[in-house]
Amino acid sequence: MSTLLLQISDTHFGTQRAPVVAALERLAQALRPDVLLLSGDITQRATPAQFSAARAFVERLRVPHVLAIPGNHDISLFNPLARLLWPYRRYSQAFGSELEPQFENAEALVMALNTTRWWRHKHGELSEAQIERVARRLQAASPAQCRIVMVHQPLAVTQASDLNNRLRGHQAALRRWAEAGADLIVGGHIHLPFVLPLQPPQTGLARPLWAVQAGTAVSARLRPGAGNSVNVIRLPQRVVERWDFDEGALRFEQIRIDPVG
Repeated sequence: MSTLLLQISDTHFGTQRAPVVAALERLAQALRPDVLLLSGDITQRATPAQFSAARAFVERLRVPHVLAIPGNHDISLFNPLARLLWPYRRYSQAFGSELEPQFENAEALVMALNTTRWWRHKHGELSEAQIERVARRLQAASPAQCRIVMVHQPLAVTQASDLNNRLRGHQAALRRWAEAGADLIVGGHIHLPFVLPLQPPQTGLARPLWAVQAGTAVSARLRPGAGNSVNVIRLPQRVVERWDFDEGALRFEQIRIDPVG
């Protein structure tokens, strides 16, 4: 048995690039992933039209299991009343009312967390209750399962300019989840793809784990030096493949493979 997870992040529908969308649909048809991890900022401004376009795109990928979480862009920015009283109404209409979905089979346990807060414009947060609930579930997982936590904002970064983008509560979460047996923490938000090993004793963690960040999948909101990209996680091999959009060939191509276990 094998399990393939496709991580797509920061699609920012409303700013999508049509050739990239088409290429990603072709990639999904070729890879036939078992699980789609949609790690937030699905839309640019949380409008009904943008959510409708995003939902139609996900349906065209035809992935059996979809785990989606909202990002900070998926809450209305310019309607304070909606942001206060029903921040996730439009998100839920498109992707369901479950804001923290889970997936489990013999090879994987994936726990997705809502790290947005209506009172925060950009930054994310983990509560003590979220951290502990995830830790208890990680501890109950089978040793054969790759234990994955999905968030929107990162817990670890590679550049000093991104330090302020880390989740509030990231230190406590990393310590507790490493102790509980987490293997991968996957996220987005900063539009910079990387696989970062967090190794003891330098990190002070109880065991090694990996921070896996995805770039922006299809948006024109590109970070300098980082184009459109997605991640593929293969189990039981425990490798993360980075697939980047090739502007000349108009297709996604595998450019890197990182062992993560």
